[in-house]
Amino acid sequence: MKILALESSAIVASVALTDGETPLAEYTLNRGNTHSESLLPMVESVLEKSGVSVRDVELFAVSAGPGSFTGVRIGVATLKGLAFGQNKPCVGVSALEALAENLSGFPGILVCPVMNARRNQFYTALFRNGDGGQERLLPDSALSAEELDEILKQYNEPVRLVGDGYDLAKRLLTVQTAETPPRLRLQSACSVAAVAKRLADAGKICDDKTIAPVYLRPCQAERERNARIKKENESRKEETL
Repeated sequence: MKILALESSAIVASVALTDGETPLAEYTLNRGNTHSESLLPMVESVLEKSGVSVRDVELFAVSAGPGSFTGVRIGVATLKGLAFGQNKPCVGVSALEALAENLSGFPGILVCPVMNARRNQFYTALFRNGDGGQERLLPDSALSAEELDEILKQYNEPVRLVGDGYDLAKRLLTVQTAETPPRLRLQSACSVAAVAKRLADAGKICDDKTIAPVYLRPCQAERERNARIKKENESRKEETL
């Protein structure tokens, strides 16, 4: 099964083509949020170098969130454009589950993906890696460093962090953490493809019309709007007293 996978949920942009679980090509950039300019040319390069047409792709996969609102939207929109009208299955993958997949070669450990959600908060989850795959211990969540610390303390064992929030989490968390190699901390489209294959094998697919971003909290503009409305409502109440 030829799988084309996209990852643009954070600073890293990554595109991979796999044949089932076998990577054929991966193109990763770690230079900032220029995904609107770079993602589609990366797709074209991966397909061209692999001698594969977009029509040969049998499964389209994308990191559908959580993460950067703009990055997630770009990734999903790009996938929709590539898959449009082809009647091919699509899979939206949790960015956090894909990050945990980076450490699939470390069985038996606790893996905690941490994506920087600003204001000392993280998009996070928790997995136990085993010989049979990942066991999810915590759903995708938006947590403060203090909240995440309390959850991890309950396991009373070292945890291995992964994701763009790695350095910040290492500073803020008090639990014992094991070192993760720098290459494995970054988002990887090959990991997105691996998770997508498992989901597709389980029948958890959609199409280019229904695939959508997944957000754990409102965007900044929506939060500011809600705060403004709340303040205006409070002012009106004061005026009527």
